[in-house]
Amino acid sequence: MKSLSANVQGILYLATAMFILSLQGVVVKWIGGDYSIIEMVLLRSIVAMPLTLLLFRLEGGRGLPTTQRHVLEYLRGVFLFLSYTTAFMAFAALPLAEADAIRFSGPMMITILSVVVLGEKVKVYRWVALIVGFAGVLFMVRPGTATFNLGSVFALISVLFYALSVILTRKLQHTDSSATQTYYSSLVYLIAAVVLAPLSLLIAETPDTHPSIAFLLRAWKTPTLIDALVMFGLGFAWAGGMYFVARAYSAAPASVVAPFEYVSLPINVMWGLLFWQEIPVLATWIGALLTVGSGLYILYHERQRRPAVKPS
Repeated sequence: MKSLSANVQGILYLATAMFILSLQGVVVKWIGGDYSIIEMVLLRSIVAMPLTLLLFRLEGGRGLPTTQRHVLEYLRGVFLFLSYTTAFMAFAALPLAEADAIRFSGPMMITILSVVVLGEKVKVYRWVALIVGFAGVLFMVRPGTATFNLGSVFALISVLFYALSVILTRKLQHTDSSATQTYYSSLVYLIAAVVLAPLSLLIAETPDTHPSIAFLLRAWKTPTLIDALVMFGLGFAWAGGMYFVARAYSAAPASVVAPFEYVSLPINVMWGLLFWQEIPVLATWIGALLTVGSGLYILYHERQRRPAVKPS
């Protein structure tokens, strides 16, 4: 890996992360109908925590990861918790490819946040791409139609919190290592899952509850040995995926790496077709094309303005 340029390393790290993280969606759709999302997150986090410490050791760290920016680290963890929890809720109600395609509105969300939160100036070409990307999202979500699915709303909420976490990742990457960021986000996951675990005892699930809501409120159930191992396996997927995402955006500029997040779409199309015979509808393909195209258009212009990292 060291013989490759920094840009190629970043791309390979991100492609690896997208494949690993796609396995979470497969597991959620496979066993999510029997267990609560909080239960799955809790069991996953129990495994992920020691793995983040192992990654910290592999980076040469000693003791527990530390940071001088606790507020940003914990806030980033909260954003990621909300992002992936709502993403799982979307997976419970949508085909994998459709939920993933909606996630591609990320560049649009990040652009909006860069204006609102960071006060950045946005050029005309970005606003044009923003409008096209928004049109793509409308194609996929289809509000006001008979095919509208509440899961699409949770997918969009997931994108919003992911975009917020990306902004914080950019702020933290200069002071905190990839393993340190992964450790703190996993710690927040574990605490949040423990705090929210009693939720299913307080709020009863009703028979006509939407699949996304039911996934959140489902009563705790003792998993079978196989299901428990699968949920523990999510810890490996989470720790590994988040580590490689952080490594990717640390190795190369976002303008180089970010377009390769789109490789998750064909991966999820493959999983959906292989396990559930899911074929994305035409509106999903049109919306994905518009959204991906607008994102690539923005990233192309950003790359033209910012020189790529030279091989080390």
